Amino acid sequence: MEFRLLGTVSVDTRTGPLPLGPAKRRSLLAALLLSANTPVPVARLTDSLWGEEPPPRARGVIQGHVSRLRALLTGAEAQAYGVELVTLGDAYVLRVPETLLDYQRFEELLMLARQQRSAADTVRMLDDALSLWQGPALGGTFTEGPLQAAAHTLEESRLATVEELARAYADLGEHHRAASVLRAEAVAHPMRESLAAALILALYRAGRQSEALDWFHRTRRLLADELGIDPGHELADAYALILRGGPRPGAAPAGGTDAAGASRAATGPAEGAGTTAPPGPRGPAAHNPSAAPHPTDLLPRAPRGFHGRNAELAALTRAAAGEAPVCLVTGPAGVGKTSLALQWAHHNPAAFPDGRLFADLRGFSETGEPALIDVLREFLLALGVAPRRVPESVSAAAALFRSLTDRRRLLVVLDNARDSATVRALLPGGTDCVTLVTSRNRLEGLIASDAARPVPLGILEPQDGTALLAGVLGEERILAEPVAARRLAELCGGLPLALRVTAARLAGRPQWTLAGLADELADERGRLTFLDVDDTGVSAALRLTVQQLPADAVRQLARLGHHPGGHFDPYTCAALAGTDPAAAAAALERLGSAHLVTETAPGRWVLHDLVRLYARGLDPASGAEALVDVLDHYIATALAAADTAEPGGEPCFVLPEGYRPAAVRDFADRAAAMHWLATERDDLARAAVAARGAGLHDRAWRIILLQWPQVVWRVRDSWAPLLELALDSARAKQDLYAESRVLNLLGWVLTEEGRTAEALTLLERSPGLAQQAGDRLGEATALINLAVVQAGQGELDRALEGCGRAVVLAREEEDRHTEMLALQHLARLQLSAHRPGDALGSARTALALGPEHEEAARRSLLLAVSGEARLALGEEDEGILLLDRAAEEAEHAGYDEGAVRALEALLRVSARAEYRTRHALALRRLTDGG
Repeated sequence: MEFRLLGTVSVDTRTGPLPLGPAKRRSLLAALLLSANTPVPVARLTDSLWGEEPPPRARGVIQGHVSRLRALLTGAEAQAYGVELVTLGDAYVLRVPETLLDYQRFEELLMLARQQRSAADTVRMLDDALSLWQGPALGGTFTEGPLQAAAHTLEESRLATVEELARAYADLGEHHRAASVLRAEAVAHPMRESLAAALILALYRAGRQSEALDWFHRTRRLLADELGIDPGHELADAYALILRGGPRPGAAPAGGTDAAGASRAATGPAEGAGTTAPPGPRGPAAHNPSAAPHPTDLLPRAPRGFHGRNAELAALTRAAAGEAPVCLVTGPAGVGKTSLALQWAHHNPAAFPDGRLFADLRGFSETGEPALIDVLREFLLALGVAPRRVPESVSAAAALFRSLTDRRRLLVVLDNARDSATVRALLPGGTDCVTLVTSRNRLEGLIASDAARPVPLGILEPQDGTALLAGVLGEERILAEPVAARRLAELCGGLPLALRVTAARLAGRPQWTLAGLADELADERGRLTFLDVDDTGVSAALRLTVQQLPADAVRQLARLGHHPGGHFDPYTCAALAGTDPAAAAAALERLGSAHLVTETAPGRWVLHDLVRLYARGLDPASGAEALVDVLDHYIATALAAADTAEPGGEPCFVLPEGYRPAAVRDFADRAAAMHWLATERDDLARAAVAARGAGLHDRAWRIILLQWPQVVWRVRDSWAPLLELALDSARAKQDLYAESRVLNLLGWVLTEEGRTAEALTLLERSPGLAQQAGDRLGEATALINLAVVQAGQGELDRALEGCGRAVVLAREEEDRHTEMLALQHLARLQLSAHRPGDALGSARTALALGPEHEEAARRSLLLAVSGEARLALGEEDEGILLLDRAAEEAEHAGYDEGAVRALEALLRVSARAEYRTRHALALRRLTDGG
């Protein structure tokens, strides 16, 4: 006895198939067999037989069919085979050995096939598995609802098995048999992309490349017409393999067949290869694509010394798999857009049997762009149109070009396009044609109107840069100085044009060392000069880009060249150029479209090093003014950030002489302000260094000191070197106020870093300097910081006296922020002096000074002191509660330092696992800097 679901549902016995009767009975049997040995509720059987509209007497009908099936099985002596149809409450179960179910044997054979080491054994078992199928699964049943889903699942399994069988044939090298197996299924399931992809690869590996490409384009058109989609990755990757000329069993190694093909292409037509020979006789063939004797090929020679770009080449291939695709390679001048396009275009001429056209649109050339009619005339003549038949107007010539290319498989390369309108007039008409455009502009209009697929091109990685140098200079010269070679690649900014110029200089001077040239390039003042040779170079390429820009964008670029930082936003740009943020943002968009600046995040832009040097030379006289403007912008913005982050804080200083800030951004809340201080830290440091280098010491120390909220928040983040720079600038200006303020912050940082002796030396001078400068609040802050160090040295009485004096000074100046700070440290010192009652009182007074939404870090520390004081007074429950609140507030605010301190105090009196976990997490965050 055998139960069949892989085909018409049936039960085979020694005397023949059982007469199952109507479709409903077969459907009932199928539903039971699909859940063999498992109870199937009547409700599920009802869904399987009728779907959403069962008849009123559905249960009675099911009972009748079950009774008839049970009688049929009994008459066929099913019990002898271990088969039994049983009623279990409101369900039925068909007990049957799995060996009697064809779909179970199918799955078992599949599992065994996958365990075989021999491809031949795999083929045999997969053949056996597929032989169990006698038609569409669950034939003769009510194929709606659950049964339809089950039939689909079984069919998917069969198709996957067919694909596995094809792969096994491929492993045996029998690609023709693989193609034969797949073709029938691909015809029956034309929109199953995995089948089409497998068939394309099988045909290609069987040496039937033209059939493979035809099948791809047939499938692509069907997907576009029926579903409105492009091929997915699997199908596109199969097409990509063919375009790349990927490995094919039995093919000659590289340098064999490829070299021969190249030789034939130079002397005459070869199958699937382009030719530079004239297009042949004119006449009717000119308007009949199939009659064209030879494919035309206008491509320049392939680039020499091409390296890397594997990801971009693959992206181009994927982009070319769509319908009438327009592939758009964009990037800055000198990044290698043309080389990439030509490398891809040359790699597999067989993909474009009707030819390859090329036009340099000279969109960024001093000689100007060619007339569109001239480009179209060249294309039409190459396609076999007689000269006298070439229309005189652009619109007529473009229409004829689209008509001639309508049924061709053609590649059109449009190099150095300046705008989208120029490209649109030159697009071919065929859905199997591929257009490859390169531009220094983003050409977003072409993306919008023609669904152009952008492939942005960035700089080369250092290893690819050194490989490019090796391609010109030879491996031996690179291997002799590997460190210098990498340094050259970095100094060239990964720009292929700069690397090629560098290689050309070295190639002509074998006595030069790579290290010597690297030292020359390290000097920014002469770097661009070294990167120009004859009529080629970075400066020339950038000049051609810049000359296309409007005056405001050029001015913005020139000012950006004097920016001391690594990145910028519209506010920074506005300060540099003396405009407003909206105008600066518009200029940045123009510069970004021309790939002169790069947007790395929304509103955050960077400038390539070589572009920066070029930009600086556009207006060298404005450098000093631009630097002052951007420094004042940073001072103004940092002031706003500090005021938002710590609204109770005292302004650190009067503004510098000649201060003239541009528009300043608003910060919505403390988090936004702290985020700005954190992300701008490196650029603020560069700005301070640039200010000191320009003798603008009054701005250098201010830019550094204004970062105090971030210093307090992340005190262990190596702030000392930057604060030492601020101290040098303060002393250079002989500014006692500034020196005292910097000493205060630097001394505190050194204390937190454990450098107590150094901190004490600095802090002992600070109160006196502040007093001389008439800075009473600065004196109070200095006394507080000095007290912390004195306490650490065991001088607790002096520390308490100094902190008490600081409280008095702050109260006299009516500065709640500084008073709160002094009381916090006084409470900590009183706790150390075993005066918990006094400590609790000081902490309470301090907490009453500040609103709860302000001074998150300060509140956490005061709550922690209060909690420890309660513990010292024997009030353990209240102490634990306060310490827990301190830790929670610190965690909520992201103040990991405070969280660690509070949780450490908690762990000294409580063994709760929650505290250990939170302490470990806070400590990890603090250690990781995050």
